[in-house]
Amino acid sequence: MATPPSRKAILSLYMSTLRIAKSFRSYNFRNYFVSRTQDTFRGMQAEQDPTKLSQAYNEAAKELAVLGRSAVVNQLYGGSRLAVEEQGDFRTRGDT
Repeated sequence: MATPPSRKAILSLYMSTLRIAKSFRSYNFRNYFVSRTQDTFRGMQAEQDPTKLSQAYNEAAKELAVLGRSAVVNQLYGGSRLAVEEQGDFRTRGDT
């Protein structure tokens, strides 16, 4: 029988995943991954079976690594802001 991850471990993974999801420069990717993260962890919150909870936790940890790499690539090649985004202080490569 698998030992379920602690509440603290799950919250830590949730905050890390949410932080990386919010780091995407692309508006659509950012909103999609924030929403997906919230949905994934709501499902984990409702799970009662320790084995399924451990599996979901391990899967979320793997997805965190992939999400982190994707966010780095998106930050390198992200385009300009969309009209629906806040147009605050945004610097491009040519700005000094």
